[in-house]
Amino acid sequence: MQNHTRITTFILLGMTDNPKLQIVLLVFLFLTYILSVAGNLTIITLTLLDSHLKTPMYFFLRNFSFLEVSFTSVCIPRFLYSLTTGDRAITYSACITQLFFIVLFGATEFFLLAAMSYDRYVAICKPLHYMTIMNNKVCTTLVLVCWVAGLLIILPPLSIGLELVFCDSNLIDSFACDAYPILQIACSDTVLIEKIVLAFAALTLITTLPGVILSYAYIINTIVKFPSAQQRTKAFSTCSSHIIVVSMSYGSCVFAYMKTSVDDGVALNKLVCLLTTSVAPMLNPFIYTLRNKQVKD
Repeated sequence: MQNHTRITTFILLGMTDNPKLQIVLLVFLFLTYILSVAGNLTIITLTLLDSHLKTPMYFFLRNFSFLEVSFTSVCIPRFLYSLTTGDRAITYSACITQLFFIVLFGATEFFLLAAMSYDRYVAICKPLHYMTIMNNKVCTTLVLVCWVAGLLIILPPLSIGLELVFCDSNLIDSFACDAYPILQIACSDTVLIEKIVLAFAALTLITTLPGVILSYAYIINTIVKFPSAQQRTKAFSTCSSHIIVVSMSYGSCVFAYMKTSVDDGVALNKLVCLLTTSVAPMLNPFIYTLRNKQVKD
């Protein structure tokens, strides 16, 4: 065995060392975070209180808004604290906890988006049986399955990751405890866990993306057969918000892994992660609200 001291505190390098850019980041992230929390909490409140919004679609939307608030709250407040105080240190336990919830909420969102796609499929393709098929029990079961799936995605890689040893560097090149920046500074052999992380990430996409694509293939095929243009417009309108959110979520994942070089990959990952954890949760409530007559009413 080698003599070395285990690292128990990490330093999050953040996005930039430029003081002026840090001020811009601080203001930008503070505003997006406030708007994100306010917008998503408004949707949660409306869907709980308004009797017109007691439908399966808004049940899923309420759960999605809860995930968005949780996801952005795991990362952004800690980063705002770092930008304000200059304290970039984070303990090993806090870092692992942050990583756990980032992946849990992120993976659960993908499964929930797939469930929401199925809900839209039933609403458009089987409208007469919609309330029968998407009853309260089915909706609740689907949401619980999404959470369990998200938990199963994070537990195996995390259990192996807890065995990693950090001894040479404690500098995490990110604003949050993300998987790959942590693996880059580990002294242990990371080949196995990198393969496992990649496999579970691919498993998440393989089990959710085909369901989304298949649902919308059936939806589009059904809509184009509607006799009137007004019916087609109304049907597309009910699905357009969800299509935009799905495109943003899956698109961010695709861009995160489009690396032209190692340095570009790190910079691109940091930028995409920042936008995913700040801008996307802020935009989603506005996307659903501005394009939905019931929510606006």
